Order: sequence, then structure tokens, then C-alpha cells
Amino acid sequence: MKVGAHVSAAGGVDRAIDRALEMGAEAVQIFVAAPQSWRRRTLTPEEIEAFRAKVAESGVGPNFAHGPYLINLAAADPDHLAKSVDALVKDMEACHALGLKGVIFHLGSHRGAGLEAVERQIVEALVKVLEATPEDTWLVLENSAGMGGSVGSRFRELGQLLKAAASPRLRVCLDTQHMFAAGYDVTTRQGLEAAMEEFDREVGLECLVAVHANDSKCPLGGGKDRHENIGQGHIGREGFLNIISHPAFRELAFFLEVPGYDGEGPDKPNVDALKELRALALGG
Repeated sequence: MKVGAHVSAAGGVDRAIDRALEMGAEAVQIFVAAPQSWRRRTLTPEEIEAFRAKVAESGVGPNFAHGPYLINLAAADPDHLAKSVDALVKDMEACHALGLKGVIFHLGSHRGAGLEAVERQIVEALVKVLEATPEDTWLVLENSAGMGGSVGSRFRELGQLLKAAASPRLRVCLDTQHMFAAGYDVTTRQGLEAAMEEFDREVGLECLVAVHANDSKCPLGGGKDRHENIGQGHIGREGFLNIISHPAFRELAFFLEVPGYDGEGPDKPNVDALKELRALALGG
């Protein structure tokens, strides 16, 4: 298990590695462009070379990109859908250039129509992105908290989409806060065992490639996407000890997406907290 964090790439993507090292993170997740904009950046050869050099020198990794928040593959508006596909394609191309594993993204919302009404559209969009992008990059579906008709709060939904799209390049990232808010009790051994047995049955543990490590401001089953610092929310320290000690997560990178103690996002205190819990759960 590696302790990673979502870090800013402001001032050049290579600065993300500097910021990771400053806080002690062992892997990074970045936005390759503004998360609230459709406009994607074109990386210069110099930026790409600088990033790759710092990764090679530091050993930070595995590393991922996070897709823009505007993406909605379940959108009723054809223009919004087309922009979502285009943004994912461009971010996947950036991942290939930078040597990132892939793009982690939110599938979007069906606005109450139900998955059945939008499943074919989502699958066709996933296939379109995969066909247009390099073979060495993963397209990584993130589970949702279930808020506002968001797709993927139940493992059955993620499994349906992966099976229908049928590509080994489709993978999954599990967000601990989203799991908890969606009703999966990750705080108890019995609850976590049941959740991961369901995940293995519906999706397959071999598809799991990353974890978003976030405590929860939302109570169990509350259905809201509300992150909290590690040990400060409803999951708590004992809950994270439970998660970290589960064999399904042992070889994965955990990426912090917490508010931070200064409100500026993942920070050294949260990295240190997760490392302390790793030492307690796994030894060393």
C-alpha cells in the first residue's frame, strides 16, 4: 500500500511531484487541466520531460489523473455528452504522454431516469473513448455516493457497465467516503467483508486499481459526497485501520482527497495520519 494524494499541478505538472515530496506522499493524482472547464491544456515537450524526470528520480507512483467534474456520460444533452467524451480522450492522451496509469472520473448522473435508460449511451461513450486513446492507459470508473441520481453508487451498476463495454482497460477506483455514504459499512470487519465480496462478485477485485482515501462528513447511507480529514469523520481511525488491513487493498495506492487542516486540500498531517494507520495495520 502506498500513501498518495491529489496535488496541485499549478505552475507546471512537474511541480506536482515537488508538492508530493514536500508532504511525504508516495503517489500522486492530478488534474491535467482545470476541473471546472471543458478546455484542456496542451502539454509542452518540456513539461512532459520535466514531469517524467522527477517521477523517475523520486520514485513517486503509481500516478493518475482525475477527469473534469463536468463529465456526464449519462447526460440527456448530446452536446454535453460529446464534450464529456472529448475531455476524457484529451486527458487520456495527456496520461499517455506523462506516463500516468489512467484517468479516474465520475460517470455522471441520470437525473432520476435510472441506469437502464442511459446504460447503452454510457457504454457507447466508454467504448468511443477507449477506441480513440492509447492502449497503455486505463479509463477508471469511480464509485459515487448516490447523490442526485449519480451512476455507480452500487457495485452492480459498475459491474454492468464494465461487462457491457468489455475492455481490459476499464478499471475501478473505490472512494471510501462514497462507499460509506452509499450504505457500505466499511467501519466494521463484517460490513467491509460483505462489501468486498459484493464488489468481487459484481465487478471483480482484479479491476480495482486505486483507492480515494477520504473520511466522511456524511453518516452511513446518507448519500452525500462530503469528504473529511482522516480520522475526523464518521469512518474514523478504526474504520481506516479496518480498510487498510483488508487484503483487497494491500497492494494499492490510497489517494487523499481531503479538505486539509488549512482548507487547502491534502496536506502533510493527513499523509502522516494515513502512514501511521498503515504502520499499525500492516506493520513497518
